[in-house]
Amino acid sequence: MKFILLAITGTAAGIISGMGIGGGIILIPVLVLAFGIGQHTAQNINLIYFVPTAVVALVTHIKNRKIEKKAVLKIVFAGVVGAIIGAVIAIAIEPAVLGKLFGGFLLLMGIIEFFKKK
Repeated sequence: MKFILLAITGTAAGIISGMGIGGGIILIPVLVLAFGIGQHTAQNINLIYFVPTAVVALVTHIKNRKIEKKAVLKIVFAGVVGAIIGAVIAIAIEPAVLGKLFGGFLLLMGIIEFFKKK
């Protein structure tokens, strides 16, 4: 039964990632709530999951000529620095607080997306 739930979760996270939203919206809550995995571990799993999906997205965007080559290095640098800073901060936060912050982040992003004009 666990395998089926993991397969459904992985598929749903993959579909959402393909839409550009980010699979962590589904992956992290399911890992924490349904499987009892700690918040830090679930967020680490999400980071590992992100790598192949980001590579597929990058290849797709390069193929469709949607990449501004001049901006790539700046964005990659900022992303790596931000990831390091975010990881250091996340490790220092208690798992219960981190979970609440993540939930608040998801709520805020949902509200922003809901009211976003096309």
